[in-house]
Amino acid sequence: MKLLEATLAKIKPVSEELLQSAQAKLDNKTKPLGSLGRLEEFGRRVAAISGSLQPDLSKKVIFTFAGDHGVVEEGVSAFPKEVTPQMVFNFLNGGAGVNVLARHAGAEVRVVDMGVDYDFGGLPGLIDRKVARGTKNLAKGAAMSREEAVAALEAGIGLAVAAKEEGVAMLGTGDMGIGNTTPSSAIIAAFSGIAVRELTHRGTGINDEALEKKITAIENGISVNRPDPADPLDVLAKVGGFEIAGIAGLVLGAAAVGIPVVVDGFISTAGALVASEMHPHVKEYIFAAHKSVEIGHTFMLGRMNAEPILDLKLRLGEGTGAALAMTLIEAGAKVLCEMASFEEAGVSEAEG
Repeated sequence: MKLLEATLAKIKPVSEELLQSAQAKLDNKTKPLGSLGRLEEFGRRVAAISGSLQPDLSKKVIFTFAGDHGVVEEGVSAFPKEVTPQMVFNFLNGGAGVNVLARHAGAEVRVVDMGVDYDFGGLPGLIDRKVARGTKNLAKGAAMSREEAVAALEAGIGLAVAAKEEGVAMLGTGDMGIGNTTPSSAIIAAFSGIAVRELTHRGTGINDEALEKKITAIENGISVNRPDPADPLDVLAKVGGFEIAGIAGLVLGAAAVGIPVVVDGFISTAGALVASEMHPHVKEYIFAAHKSVEIGHTFMLGRMNAEPILDLKLRLGEGTGAALAMTLIEAGAKVLCEMASFEEAGVSEAEG
């Protein structure tokens, strides 16, 4: 708990002075004012978050957090839970969607076992932060204890701090966990008070019968656990997941040490939402990678006041959207750093 408290105490607002200095620098580039749109926003925000008007984002890491969920026994997923460890092996072998898109973006993928119900036995390349072998069934009681939630959060914080120390300049979040759209929907339902049916979608593509089971499981979870929206840790522990907690911790850590963090889709945003509810300035460090097909994602983004960068009808998770968005954020930083000013290029500025 000490690391969590110390991290929250370190989070400060992003420098308004640096935001303005970066925008002034962009305004003096060889282009009409504001003509590079959101790329200018990305460049400006990266400069302010990193504390430099010459940000170099070449060292990028996507952390893909994995965990299993007891609520799968309610029949909420199209896939069996055995797929979670199988996909961990796929990530480590470089064969998953996130691996392909991270290579495209020039980012490294690091896989973290937060709570997979499988014994990997010290598998090379896998970061072992396992808190337990899966959460308990949230439909019948708390998914994890408060102590387990803190342990998972602090594992994520530790990864962000270590990344900063080794010179990583941009972080991305990803997830793997069969059944994890169920706790993600439960988290936004708990915070917003919006009806579960309005927030719950088909995840991996479940049929109507499984969708009804999923809605019922979440409704039961909220009525049994009564998560307190004024206490984000209570919400996370009662209806969350280990990989969601790891993501929340990574986001908190990134905000504390001044690293921009690119948040993937629905599950990653559930973690980022928990982090944002824990500290009001966290959202200033977050880039929302994309708008997921999952209907609850729009409510999460709205609550965080985060405008997604892409809308590609993605719903895979893993960090796939984060990898794609990283390329655009880095493009914005390169405009800030590399594009000539009017003076440098000998180009006349607009009159008026």
